[in-house]
Amino acid sequence: MSQAQPTPPARRTAFDWTGAEARRRAEAGLVRTLRPRRAESELVDLAGNDYLGLTRHPEVTAAAAEAARRWGAGATGSRLVTGTTELHATLERELAAFCGFEAALVFSSGYTANLAALTALGGPGALIVSDAANHASIVDGCRLARAEAAVVPHADPEAVRKTLEAHPDRRALAVSDSVFSVDGDRAPLEELAAVCRDHGAGIVVDDAHGFGVLGEGGRGAPYGAGLAGDEDVVATLTLSKSLGSQGGAVLGPARVIEHLVNAARTFIFDTGLAPAATGAALASLRLIAADPGLAGRARTVAVDLHRMLTEAGFTSARPDAAVVSVHAPGPEEALRWAADCREHGLSVGCFRPPSVPDGISRLRLTARADLTAAEIAAAVATIVRTAPAGAR
Repeated sequence: MSQAQPTPPARRTAFDWTGAEARRRAEAGLVRTLRPRRAESELVDLAGNDYLGLTRHPEVTAAAAEAARRWGAGATGSRLVTGTTELHATLERELAAFCGFEAALVFSSGYTANLAALTALGGPGALIVSDAANHASIVDGCRLARAEAAVVPHADPEAVRKTLEAHPDRRALAVSDSVFSVDGDRAPLEELAAVCRDHGAGIVVDDAHGFGVLGEGGRGAPYGAGLAGDEDVVATLTLSKSLGSQGGAVLGPARVIEHLVNAARTFIFDTGLAPAATGAALASLRLIAADPGLAGRARTVAVDLHRMLTEAGFTSARPDAAVVSVHAPGPEEALRWAADCREHGLSVGCFRPPSVPDGISRLRLTARADLTAAEIAAAVATIVRTAPAGAR
């Protein structure tokens, strides 16, 4: 009689640990899901970042289509090989001129633009002083820069001063969003620049949420602060928000841009921005230049949303640009609130830990220059109608 063989232990595979991570996220109410959207939707969109309403503008979509027909679907290579077209060069010239900088360099995304600026201008022995509320791309850029990174309290130039004073004779940068993406508040750029100049430090400003909305005619927060074109100031921005396209850019002194061409790995080794996105961004830039009132209309919509929401009893930080946040009682309530808004025809963003450094869950609304008074009123009414207990 044969003896029963013991049951072999369950075979472990390399990624079994992801199941435990998934359970941990579910228990914390932090599961993220992809939700494909249709090309046509009846939802009022206050979730995307199309601040000026240009992503479907006929001239923008026509420019994208024409660029694809002329140059092909892709850039075909890195910018230093075959990925630079005449469109890229034209966009860089006009973008730099519009924003008041000497030169510009276009990247495949705003994320890679931030990585490029910080890794190429940082390096071993350097110090990078970073605001605690900076975007994840800045955080990752600091990590990859191989410099010493010092995180300072949010929007606190005095903390930057103390940090620089503690590291005399170091090559240093201070980096900050111009407009912070969670609450929509603006960085004190003038004070930050004064502190940096007292200590010979460079300034890197991520103007993703300021470009197109702040500054004269939407020229950006550095322009509005009188810093554009200064020899110690570098700005980064996206082409995916106010320009309604895709991609990113670094703007600054010509010698800095030349250094990035030779030293920034996310430029050297990445495929160039697709011609369609480049052509669309260029068309949007020209529309903004031709209609200086677009930026002011986006800010007015944000102010109107904030006023109506606070009058309804919600907690909301006053917007400095086009981002409006509304506090929620907790992450689960924020998720349910956003889902209920969607069921009632309104698309809103939902920010919760760990995406928010202050731990406060919130709905995030983005104002658009093309929203009508009726759409604004209907959006606020939907937020009020679907608000969970404790939201106000």
